[in-house]
Amino acid sequence: MRRDIGRNILDLIGNTPMVRINKLNPNPKVSIYAKLEGNNPGGSIKDRIAFKMIEQAEKEGKLKPGKTIIEPTSGNTGIGLAMVGVLKGYKVEIVMSKAVSHERRIIMKAFGASIVLTPAEMGTDGAIMEAHARVQMAPDKYFMPDQFSNQYNKIAHYETTAQEIWKQTNGQVDYFVSAIGTSGTI
Repeated sequence: MRRDIGRNILDLIGNTPMVRINKLNPNPKVSIYAKLEGNNPGGSIKDRIAFKMIEQAEKEGKLKPGKTIIEPTSGNTGIGLAMVGVLKGYKVEIVMSKAVSHERRIIMKAFGASIVLTPAEMGTDGAIMEAHARVQMAPDKYFMPDQFSNQYNKIAHYETTAQEIWKQTNGQVDYFVSAIGTSGTI
């Protein structure tokens, strides 16, 4: 099947393009590239980890039909999990602070996720505590990927993002710079 025609939106996760950044770099002997992770169907690099964590949980028998995926997040992972989870037939419950942008909630709801809001003053910590409390109260109902400690967060990037960058640059990588959230990318 052609790369640009997927069986469903999940086929379009990854294989994002790179672009040379010329304006930021006055030295013609140095090449700086940006990986366009916003080209993933959910709009961010977090689609990769959502897909990997869900696929692996299914393989390991931790996530089975009838379970609800629950995750505390400030946005992009929630969008990725909503997209992946709902397309795979799961209910998805995202726990987030009221301080998180309204548009992220709209996107997650559009994918079919339900949203649980925690007090803004508690920030992401409040969302994490609420998600863990829900899992403890109903462990048979929920599966929590736990992006903050899930090894497949890192493995997703090792197996896909890193391999793509290496291939796209013909192995000519001297430095890698990334923003840090859960640290999975690096």
